[in-house]
Amino acid sequence: MTLAYWTVLAAGILPYFAIVVAKWRPDYDNAAPRASLERLGAMQQRAYWAHLNGFEAFPLFAAAVIIAHLAQAPQQWVDGLALGFVVLRIIYTLLYIYNQPTLRSLVWTAGFLCVVGLFVISF
Repeated sequence: MTLAYWTVLAAGILPYFAIVVAKWRPDYDNAAPRASLERLGAMQQRAYWAHLNGFEAFPLFAAAVIIAHLAQAPQQWVDGLALGFVVLRIIYTLLYIYNQPTLRSLVWTAGFLCVVGLFVISF
């Protein structure tokens, strides 16, 4: 299995770390998780939004990795772009949680360009 395939697993798991931050508080009610999410503090709300965004970004990334493999794109480029995406998503999540919107948007753009790059090297 290639490094790029492992990054698909990592990118799929990453959003769950953000939801742990959102739910890690004394008044969280696991018996009513959706109602509990409506009462999040600012930092926890941003963690929840980062969680949702992680799932929004995942399908296109996973498709890009699979397509790059099927197209037999140069493996070092596939691995590099895929790893870059995951590292950028980790940074993005932290910037989201710690309320750094401008940097977060720049990092999001760089991650998106990694995904676009995976498609471009597949031609």
